[in-house]
Amino acid sequence: MDLVPALQEPLKQPLKSVLGPATAKVMAEHLGLHSVGDLLHHYPRRYEERGQLTHLADLPMDEHVTVVAQVADARLHSFASAKAPRGKGQRLEVTITDGSGRLQLVFFGNGVHKPHKELLPGTRAMFAGKVSVFNRRLQLAHPAYELLKGDTEEAVETWAGALIPIYPATAKLESWKIGKAIQTVLLSAQEALDPLPDSLREGRGLVSLPEALLKIHRPHTKADIADARARLKWDEAFVLQIALARRRHADAQLPAVPRRPKSDGLLTAFDDRLPFTLTEGQQKVSKEIFDDLATEHPMHRLLQGEVGSGKTMVALRAMLAVVDAGGQAAMLAPTEVLAQQHHRSVVEMMGELAEGGMLGGAEQATKVVLLTGSMGAAARRQALLDLVTGEAGIVIGTHALIEDKVRFHDLGLVVVDEQHRFGVEQRDALRGKAHSQGERRTPHLLVMTATPIPRTVAMTVFGDLETSVLDQLPAGRSPIASHVVPAADKPHFLARAWERVREEVAGGHQAYVVCPRIGDEDVDPKKKSPEDEAEKRPPLAVLDVADQLAKGPLTGLKVEVLHGRMHPDDKDAVMRRFAAGETDVLVATTVIEVGVNVPNATVMVIMDADRFGVSQLHQLRGRVGRGSAPGLCLLVTEMPEASAARQRLGAVAATLDGFELSRIDLEQRREGDVLGQAQSGARTSLRVLAVIEDEEIIAEAREEAASVVAADPDLERLPGLRTALDALLDDEREQYLEKG
Repeated sequence: MDLVPALQEPLKQPLKSVLGPATAKVMAEHLGLHSVGDLLHHYPRRYEERGQLTHLADLPMDEHVTVVAQVADARLHSFASAKAPRGKGQRLEVTITDGSGRLQLVFFGNGVHKPHKELLPGTRAMFAGKVSVFNRRLQLAHPAYELLKGDTEEAVETWAGALIPIYPATAKLESWKIGKAIQTVLLSAQEALDPLPDSLREGRGLVSLPEALLKIHRPHTKADIADARARLKWDEAFVLQIALARRRHADAQLPAVPRRPKSDGLLTAFDDRLPFTLTEGQQKVSKEIFDDLATEHPMHRLLQGEVGSGKTMVALRAMLAVVDAGGQAAMLAPTEVLAQQHHRSVVEMMGELAEGGMLGGAEQATKVVLLTGSMGAAARRQALLDLVTGEAGIVIGTHALIEDKVRFHDLGLVVVDEQHRFGVEQRDALRGKAHSQGERRTPHLLVMTATPIPRTVAMTVFGDLETSVLDQLPAGRSPIASHVVPAADKPHFLARAWERVREEVAGGHQAYVVCPRIGDEDVDPKKKSPEDEAEKRPPLAVLDVADQLAKGPLTGLKVEVLHGRMHPDDKDAVMRRFAAGETDVLVATTVIEVGVNVPNATVMVIMDADRFGVSQLHQLRGRVGRGSAPGLCLLVTEMPEASAARQRLGAVAATLDGFELSRIDLEQRREGDVLGQAQSGARTSLRVLAVIEDEEIIAEAREEAASVVAADPDLERLPGLRTALDALLDDEREQYLEKG
């Protein structure tokens, strides 16, 4: 999916007709490039200057790299092998240098003759291959290479002047071959339809789209690259914000029933029985939500709050307000474990207010029902009946709530927990159920997330939602201390970690041990060499670790396992035993990441912590320190001290501020991970726009887009933009601009 794809229209021709079938096939299969427009939007990752060389010292392991360097020396060795028993085997070792470091290239067998003739000391070339380690040294085995000749006509033509574009490439197609293919189609850039309105482009001094494409692929100076990138960033930000602005605009036209709580109804009764007062943040956010609920257009609000900031309380009060006003509220959780947990905690918080229609139920009470896929037939029938008659004011469930059979009496509010697991399609399916006496009425929507999202990402990924943030923790929450445990460098640290777990259990507390894998799946059917095995052993698994702990360092403690492939009833039974304090140590996968609330659990040991993302580690850590005793989180890793993974773990250990961590997370991952999945799982639509660095562009593009859409919702006066938008989303995609 292209974000600056105005080229799709005039440049529909497939690459096959331009570049030949073999090249086109590799481009389609390995790089997702199908048309001339796609190819023109395959921008260089960086540029090498003919006079300067790549930093060989900074090469990433296991990645496909392109480097520009000079041959320092080349030696041909003979050796004996199975194929060449009489010492006739040949190996060419070439050392290349760039001033910062040296790198070994190696060629074998018949492949040595050409490089032996061409790669003479002093020769400069571009080399492409996969970085591996041999004898503790970095090397490229059998790299492809392209000599950089002097100023021959061809060299100057191919790499404009001194700047050599380095393209995202694959083993099947080197960067310079992609570069040559792009030079072949570059003239077509003149036909590109410009998506930006002229007034916007001129007002901001941006170059035209054809000029930007020319400058990004064939820059003569660094200023050319800067001009091109500034222009292309605007395209990406603006087309995406237009899509979001149109969605907001369409949503704002929908009718909704205003829901105002009664002065002495269910909400008042609930507030009266709360044993504590709401924090200032909870009061402020509740007011924003109640103001939205009182309007005649559907609320679309994102409620962000740190783990444990009391989001569920805010959401529950909103649900009660809607029930007060005669409607129903549905809460959607990503997993059954979570749905059951929410149901339990809501019923506990409401007490007799949740016993509508039952003996002992309070006068204003309603019924709170649970609906999940694994319920028994009788319980399910009763729940469905309670929903359609309106007997149940509140329903909590998994995506089973969206099935065709589920009918509501009058659905007024949908609360979605952990939005990043829940697509717009599902949201819309649930909205479609809001038939009120035959009329289509859209329910209000509240999305809760405990993953702190930097402002720009919220504007990009959740661009159709207004945002509320809960950033203070309720009183009585304890701080969590976090430490990295380097198991390979300092094995005694790991032994000490298990002692700490025993100490906490001896003090009457409980512990989680989290592993990346369950342990009954096939990790990798392909055979690997022993070196590979050491380098990349499979992630630690719940079933193995639980067994080793029970027989080893935690012997005598009650250890249980919890993972996603267990039967829902078994999962629930394990969680109940853990919540009741009958289990000392729960060894689990990330199924405990969200919503699991056991205040007596004070310590969490995360095995192979480097296999988890920053935000995920922060989420997991939020499961301890939920009571009055301080929490402890131990991040166990075998990664070496200098590695990026260790730095990431260090960052998590150093701060409890989720917003700070989500920034670090974004800076370390490509935004593609955040936005690629966020939009539809397609390859990321952002090529040049960086969500963190380009905060201002995104904010300005959002404002510009809002005013363009307000003046011309169907973009009738902007055909270029309309075309770009159609390529970003076919019509149905516009409704489903997926959210993270």
